[in-house]
Amino acid sequence: MPRTSSKKGLTGSAASTNPAVDLFRSASSKAASKELERIDQLFYIYANASSGMIDPEGIEFLCSDLEVEHTDVRILMLAWKMQSEKQGYFSLNEWRKGLKALRADTVQKLKKALPELEKEVRRPSNFVDFYSYAFQYCLTEEKQKSLDIESLCLLLGLVLGSQFRPQVDSLIQYLRTQTDYKVINMDQWMGFYRFVNEISFPDLSNYDSTLAWPLILDNFVESMRAKQG
Repeated sequence: MPRTSSKKGLTGSAASTNPAVDLFRSASSKAASKELERIDQLFYIYANASSGMIDPEGIEFLCSDLEVEHTDVRILMLAWKMQSEKQGYFSLNEWRKGLKALRADTVQKLKKALPELEKEVRRPSNFVDFYSYAFQYCLTEEKQKSLDIESLCLLLGLVLGSQFRPQVDSLIQYLRTQTDYKVINMDQWMGFYRFVNEISFPDLSNYDSTLAWPLILDNFVESMRAKQG
């Protein structure tokens, strides 16, 4: 027969009227409120007064204060953390979401948070989502489904270049010289990610064109093998 303890924890109304609990809740609530106030104040330093958003000019000022280039991949990672919907713009709600998650209510804290953010993004469980987001983020027109080759090459180098430089360089060179495709869609974009992760390079020994690869990758591999003789 299970033994029952004579000591019972505070539950229900007893817990809710405990002065220590109430004091803790009040202090936590005030701290969270103060943090949000500082996050909002920081937003309005960079926001455009007319649009009420941080626009490309505001992002450039932010990057200057963070001492990073506006083309740094970590700015794209920051946009991912905020789940920013419009390229080059941060709304107040997006800003709050990102900075609360990073526990950053000053520029100094945000600067210190960037290396940890990069580690978070580069975890395999997060990186696929970030990689997909990066493509969607660059679709700036309504109902746009694809990116032009040059924009795609720049994005590919930014997002995958540091991890898969040889593959990315060869793929970019091919994309810029081929004439069959003027734009790249999401399926092809995701295929590139699968390719650099799964295919032995540069020998391409495990690439099987009978499997479900985008045709553009079949053409790329064929071109690479022809060069290798």
